[in-house]
Amino acid sequence: MAEIRHIVIVGGGSAGWLTAGVLAAEHRTRAGPTLRITLLESPNIGPIGVGEGTWPTMRDTLRNIGVTETDFIRECDASFKQGSKFQQWVSPREDDQYFHPFVLPHGYTETNLVAGWLERHADVPFADLVSFQPHLCTQGKAPKQVATPEYAAVANYAYHLDAGKFGLFLRKHCVEQLGVHHILDHVIGINTHDNGDIASVQTKDNGAIAGDLFVDCSGMHALLLGQHYDVPFKSQKHVLFNDSALAMQVPYHDDDSPIASHTISTAQSNGWIWDIGLPTRRGIGHVYSSAHTSDEAAERELRAYIERTGGPTGMPSPRKLTFNPGYREKFWHRNCVAIGLSAGFIEPLEASALALVELSAAMLRDQMPATRETMDIVARRCNDAFTYRWERVIDFLKLHYVLTQRTDSDFWLDHRQPTAISDRLREQLTMWRHQPPSRYDFHRIEEVFPSASYQYVLYGMGFRPERSEATRRTDDADRADGYFREAAALTGKMLAALPTNRALIGHIKRHGLSKI
Repeated sequence: MAEIRHIVIVGGGSAGWLTAGVLAAEHRTRAGPTLRITLLESPNIGPIGVGEGTWPTMRDTLRNIGVTETDFIRECDASFKQGSKFQQWVSPREDDQYFHPFVLPHGYTETNLVAGWLERHADVPFADLVSFQPHLCTQGKAPKQVATPEYAAVANYAYHLDAGKFGLFLRKHCVEQLGVHHILDHVIGINTHDNGDIASVQTKDNGAIAGDLFVDCSGMHALLLGQHYDVPFKSQKHVLFNDSALAMQVPYHDDDSPIASHTISTAQSNGWIWDIGLPTRRGIGHVYSSAHTSDEAAERELRAYIERTGGPTGMPSPRKLTFNPGYREKFWHRNCVAIGLSAGFIEPLEASALALVELSAAMLRDQMPATRETMDIVARRCNDAFTYRWERVIDFLKLHYVLTQRTDSDFWLDHRQPTAISDRLREQLTMWRHQPPSRYDFHRIEEVFPSASYQYVLYGMGFRPERSEATRRTDDADRADGYFREAAALTGKMLAALPTNRALIGHIKRHGLSKI
């Protein structure tokens, strides 16, 4: 029975090299690699390079593959991210905003904080009351101190990063430290076995590269799963309309300008603008629906935002990106599994793209089939798990649009049409009129977004459950008040003790972080 001994990854970038690193680090002993890993990428096709936001899971991923946090921050122009701030998503008012932080509400598993909030503090934004983290973000604070060891946190955090530099950083580490074989060449054909499995990929200069399992990280081209196997793509454009983006790299006003400790997402007339602070620049882009607006109108809104937020006038033309929001009908077919953009892409809201790469690479690492026979079992599990995950991502992103009260364009009105909302999300919203989102709404062990994230978005966007006379013991407002006071005390302590984002990053670049 044929054992799985050689993995061939087709495509580089963040998806390809993260996958290579996760697999190589796991299948390696002191004697050397126990699994051959070859990564083949085109010398002419560069990464898309706009996936600049991550989730806190990235800390474990980088630590597990043997990367130091100091090197990562220095070489990838990385900064700390503690969540997202949403502006003008409920209404176009200038003061309309709320936070989706990375820390759980204080006392979240102990009592019904929502009931206490509504009974006594409904005039205070939910996240600001139950969490210290929005206040850290507002003050530009870092999530840890100078003496906090690598990857350890005072406040839960992820990263913003330069996607192009990140791919190169991972490639260097994978090749030099983890023994990944790197080939730069063009794929000119796919060779198959009689049973339909991929036998090898044919390259222009290196001939046929054979393998036992092939990982398609070729981006939206989806050379293996899409083009070769013709696995159908399930468009979600009828649910989430955005299919275009204009991206720009914007310099700071001066070298000491504050670095935002969160992603800023600002709604526009027909989409939204991301604003990501790196140590040397801001990454700013406008995501929009081509069915609702033109490229020219979107660019005008983008430039107006840049100038309004302190950026220079006369910036060069933005980079245009187009995409079809959706995902593959299945992600693992025969001896080929797709990871990254080849598996699907929705939109950059809530930075799910790299997180799904991490989840995919982790499942492949943990469930690596020993033989071709067991591969079909793992494939069925993978397809089930990731179909569920993609559906959950779509529902969570859609939640941001469903709850809006904006009426200034068809874009926002169309998002609220019943035909554009899944039965799953509609059912959950019905339940949430009477009780907060909880673990019972999300039954998988590894959910993409926890129930707390749904609470932050729901209540940040003005959703209010109906009052009921049938109160429960956990609805105790006095007990909730105790946790609100503790959250406020934590806020005061952390604001006093933590450096700014820029100050900590400057220290890391000069002196590094201590090891755990």
